[in-house]
Amino acid sequence: MKFNLVINLERMDPSMDTREVFDHVVEMVQMAEEGGFEIAWAAEHHAIEMTIAPAPFQKLAYLAAKTSRIRLGPAVVVAPYWHPIKLAGEAAFFDVLSNGRLEFGIGKGAYQREFDRMAGGMHQNKGVPMMLEMLPALKALWQGDYEHQGEYWSFPSATSCPKPLQQPHPPIWVAARDPGTFNAAVKEGYNIMTWALTRPFDEVEKYMGHFEDALAANPGVKRPRFMTMRHTGVFEDPKESEIFTNAIIRQGQQFENLFKQLAPVIDGFPQDPDPALLTNQGEYTPDHLLAHLILGSPEQVIEKLKPYEALGVDYFCYNASYGLPLEQQKKSLQLFCDKVVPAFAEAAGDTAAAE
Repeated sequence: MKFNLVINLERMDPSMDTREVFDHVVEMVQMAEEGGFEIAWAAEHHAIEMTIAPAPFQKLAYLAAKTSRIRLGPAVVVAPYWHPIKLAGEAAFFDVLSNGRLEFGIGKGAYQREFDRMAGGMHQNKGVPMMLEMLPALKALWQGDYEHQGEYWSFPSATSCPKPLQQPHPPIWVAARDPGTFNAAVKEGYNIMTWALTRPFDEVEKYMGHFEDALAANPGVKRPRFMTMRHTGVFEDPKESEIFTNAIIRQGQQFENLFKQLAPVIDGFPQDPDPALLTNQGEYTPDHLLAHLILGSPEQVIEKLKPYEALGVDYFCYNASYGLPLEQQKKSLQLFCDKVVPAFAEAAGDTAAAE
């Protein structure tokens, strides 16, 4: 099992300096590269300070200039916010700038609030068929002249300028949750990205079941890669656990607010919703978070990650962005790199030696 990192530009209140947050993100990605992580991901969101991500390829290009080996990608570009020609060109341009390090992640989008502002109020679930229509168009544009007449986009013959360095195209990742999306993605050989939020491990098992079902339904398709993301935090003093759980609880309230539009967003900052309106906060108690998320001492984290490896997860994605203080984020990631990653590298070496 290999490791990925999600690290966003996040401001939880106006006192945080945007430049300091940006420098922090760069440092975290550099630490991940040195620590053996394979991919770092950047989100796309708009008009939200807790995830400042209006231009994922700009951010990735800056990160590419500050690193040399780690692969980089959007997780995810939101299909309904893009025209296929523009997206094909920007993605390919980044692939050239990064010397072929692009991992291309795409999804339907998360918050209805964004769709109300970015996509004329369309329902977010319409993003799934738009994404599935867009992907073949992107692959064709990356190859040469292509004309498209579809349900959501139509355009005369055009091509991506430039072409990506990686041929026939960069690796494609699809954010999936329901069985239909799994099947459509696996059928085309696209890699799968999943996130079980704060739910127990059986949610990850459910997604792996969808993945295996899709493989069985598409015999002859080469097995794509499967990635799952979890809130992650490593600490050596048990008294520090409260710092991590408090951050996740606060961000969880903001996430539910944005997802269900329960309270205003003022100057980019989601306001605290009326607690009576929150319906999923049973998953946000300290005991639940410590039991089901990848939180704990290095030894506890290794033990918690072993079932993911046994399940067949190819990439575990370390979610570092949940409002944790910046210094705590760096301390946690360093512990993970120093004490957790080697345990899985050793296991991989042992397996290879046995074979």
